[in-house]
Amino acid sequence: MKTAFIAFAALLAGSIAALAAEPAREMDTSAGKVLVNMDGMTLYSFDKDEAGKSNCYDQCATNWPPLAAEGDAMASGNWSVVERTDGSKMWAYKGMPLYTFIADKTPGDVAGDGKNGVWHVVKTN
Repeated sequence: MKTAFIAFAALLAGSIAALAAEPAREMDTSAGKVLVNMDGMTLYSFDKDEAGKSNCYDQCATNWPPLAAEGDAMASGNWSVVERTDGSKMWAYKGMPLYTFIADKTPGDVAGDGKNGVWHVVKTN
């Protein structure tokens, strides 16, 4: 019985760790249910990116900060890690790199949706 309890506790701890590792969550906004970072800031995709590759650098990355991934971050399910040209890493959802928008000031803002016809909020469905 004690062995079963320890095994269950280890499984539960691993599940909690996996949940904590997710880089984003869903939130209801004026644009519907979208992905947001852990601070509640809306996440966007960029039409000029390619699956697994960011094309947003310099001033673009200043205005649209990449969703940073820690060096030991690992892909899981729909989540993957993209290496940037400077060696830093960022998160991607379904292969598409994710960004926040400098003009979004409070959690749930979606000021970047449709910006220049190439930036879009990220929805999970």
